[in-house]
Amino acid sequence: MENITSRTNPLCTHLRKLASSASYRRRTGEFLCDSPKLLEEALAWEAPLHTVVFTENAGLGPLPEGVRQVLVSPELMAFLSPMETPQGVLAVCGLPEQPLPETLPGRRYVVLDGVQDPGNVGTILRTADAFHADGLFLVNACADLYNPKTVRSTMGAVFRCPVWKCTPEALRQLLTQSGLPLYGAALRADTADARTVDYTRCVIAIGSEGQGLSSELLALCDKTVLIPMSAHCESLNAAAAAAVLLWEAARGDGREPGLC
Repeated sequence: MENITSRTNPLCTHLRKLASSASYRRRTGEFLCDSPKLLEEALAWEAPLHTVVFTENAGLGPLPEGVRQVLVSPELMAFLSPMETPQGVLAVCGLPEQPLPETLPGRRYVVLDGVQDPGNVGTILRTADAFHADGLFLVNACADLYNPKTVRSTMGAVFRCPVWKCTPEALRQLLTQSGLPLYGAALRADTADARTVDYTRCVIAIGSEGQGLSSELLALCDKTVLIPMSAHCESLNAAAAAAVLLWEAARGDGREPGLC
């Protein structure tokens, strides 16, 4: 175990860059997790864990052999953590390789189209995982999945549910090859009540917070769906809309209820 006290230590510089720069994360092949919960999930799902930085009162359990372990003061942890309220544990994990699959054999997937809020992207991934979705696609400048705020919002789903980044063209080709219809949360002439749609095997598309689905994604949709709501409400938050549609889709799965 190491003990680091200086802010100028190379590891401190590395952690700060991992927290702030998507390009640095891609270049180094690592990302930062901030919380004991995320470390617990990384261990449970056997994520490639490289380094753990912690404070003395963090209550850290045994770690796998080969993981770098670094003790820091609470003051240094406050400097290193990207969160306003650090929880005493930072974990550095390797970025997983997620090449775009040739086909999609699963029952249900989610597409996010230009969703730029890290909290929304993370929450939607967590929701997709909770309601048995088989994967998530990020299209058109979504928030970086490995932004610390996104990772924290996933509550560990980042280690369980596959996520792919692709262009609308690549998505169209993949959906065609897989025989999967795309249902977009939007309003147009063919829009159906979300409660009446057959979600047996499909892909659900959620648009950005301000603009909704882009024209590119709308052109790919086989159908659009509408969530019924009060007349004085124009729309739902992206994460809320995803939760409603994924819950509606999961209702017909016939799975045993469980705790998420």
